Amino acid sequence: MNLRDIMTRDVQCIRPDDTVQEAAEIMRIADVGALPVCEPDGIVVGMLTDRDIVRRATAKGLEPISVKVRDVMTCDVVRLLESQDVLDAAQLMDIRQVRRLLVVRPDGRLVGIVSLDDLAHHPELRELAGTTLNRVSQSYEPGQRRPADG
Repeated sequence: MNLRDIMTRDVQCIRPDDTVQEAAEIMRIADVGALPVCEPDGIVVGMLTDRDIVRRATAKGLEPISVKVRDVMTCDVVRLLESQDVLDAAQLMDIRQVRRLLVVRPDGRLVGIVSLDDLAHHPELRELAGTTLNRVSQSYEPGQRRPADG
């Protein structure tokens, strides 16, 4: 099964020069914990999560009304093509310890997000979703070998 078959489409984006307050309001209204960060042409440049806001802005006493998304977003995000296999996504979620991945066209424009929830909504993928969630939820010390590493 390919990512295009299960991903969430029509994903709300935020721009790098928008404020953290604007992003938080979009997250509240959309009831999501993460927003892709895209340039006006749709090219993905990062991801902003509620955790980014807390750790990189709020905890440091920065003003959400003036701090730009680019200053607190995660730049190193995993991007997959919509033609890639769902198993590739689950493996990357496990390796990178993330619950969602961005899905892009070959030119880098966002077409969707695939999350553990997307996997769980498909009966044939529920076991994979459960296993991946269990592994993503485990914490590992830096440099510690994970069971999948042998």
